[in-house]
Amino acid sequence: GPAAARALVNAGALVLDVRTEGEFASGHLDGAKNIPVGALSGRLSEVGSDKTRPIGVYCASGMRSATATSMLKSAGYASVHDLGAMARWAV
Repeated sequence: GPAAARALVNAGALVLDVRTEGEFASGHLDGAKNIPVGALSGRLSEVGSDKTRPIGVYCASGMRSATATSMLKSAGYASVHDLGAMARWAV
């Protein structure tokens, strides 16, 4: 939920927005990094080499964030949290 998401951010988590560049440009969470889910597998270096750093992933509805969370976990990232839809915790 929102409290858990904010705790992740406050603890230094990477916040990853996996929506399209256009969606990101129209508004996003402060400090979020945009890597569209379709480009994620080719841009893992941008996520970083510290596979223990917490990562919070969100999108518009929760579908793409679930896909990206699975991809990141498969790539060895140990602390990936699916935040779901941006609207759930954006204020």
